[in-house]
Amino acid sequence: MEKVTRKKKHSLEVRRRYAAIWRNLGYNPWKRPRKPSKSLQKSSDTFYKGAFDSIPFLNDDAKRTFTHLLLRPGYMIRDYVSGKHDKYLAPFTALIVFYAFFALIAAVLQPLQQKKDTSGFDVDFEQISEFADNKAELFLLNTATIIQKGYFFINLDRFPEKVDTRGEVALAALEGKIRSQGIPLFLGKFLLLWLAMSIVLRKYKVSMSATAAASAFVLCQFSFFMIFAVLLSFGESTSISLGLMAVLLTVDYHQWLGLRWRKSIGTVLKTGLFYGLMFLAIILLVSLLAVLISWIKIQ
Repeated sequence: MEKVTRKKKHSLEVRRRYAAIWRNLGYNPWKRPRKPSKSLQKSSDTFYKGAFDSIPFLNDDAKRTFTHLLLRPGYMIRDYVSGKHDKYLAPFTALIVFYAFFALIAAVLQPLQQKKDTSGFDVDFEQISEFADNKAELFLLNTATIIQKGYFFINLDRFPEKVDTRGEVALAALEGKIRSQGIPLFLGKFLLLWLAMSIVLRKYKVSMSATAAASAFVLCQFSFFMIFAVLLSFGESTSISLGLMAVLLTVDYHQWLGLRWRKSIGTVLKTGLFYGLMFLAIILLVSLLAVLISWIKIQ
């Protein structure tokens, strides 16, 4: 019994070491290469070999990118940034391909987009501002009114009751078309994440091109788990929680930059803070644009 237990422990230890080496290197340096088959009857691979090389969903680079992003994401980002480009899909290609795959699954399982509960945004801040006691409260309520108008302006397809003019009807139709495609909105998230990571990782001397590749691969990770959410909920859920996003990005920073877990968590919080601030800045700019357009119409 003791010998059997020792063998099991030894086997588990070997597997753990193998997994650690594979996570760090991306391959097993002691694995013997497969011998090429001499007979066509013994190898069925020759029948379809190369048939799927031009299809990003099915070629070897896509499979390897999917596996490595799922099991060793930070190390894979480190390898790609250091110049090992041959084994993986390009970041921008991977982002489009994998998110398109998510959009395809979501479209199959959820053919009709469910209307989201947006009642919390429909608050009459202008009416509430009449009861403001001081200038600070009045300033905050006016700022909230401007931000709310900007949010409505970029989501007219979700708020048809806010559409009044022909121009707004056309804009609502355009927004609905873009939102139904999904990919343009996801690319907008890519730009925001890229800028946020570039600001936060500046002290680690990470270049803009490296953060661009990393942010694209991070969003690919998010799309993987969004696919799982769609499949497990049978199309009812198409998003993942902020907590899971933070955990994934923490693992990425830990593996990619070699940061300790506490330092990695702090870096993730800074990234999220800058991401949120830039998102609010965009909404505020759009809000000011909407206010300016309405003022020009009045004049």
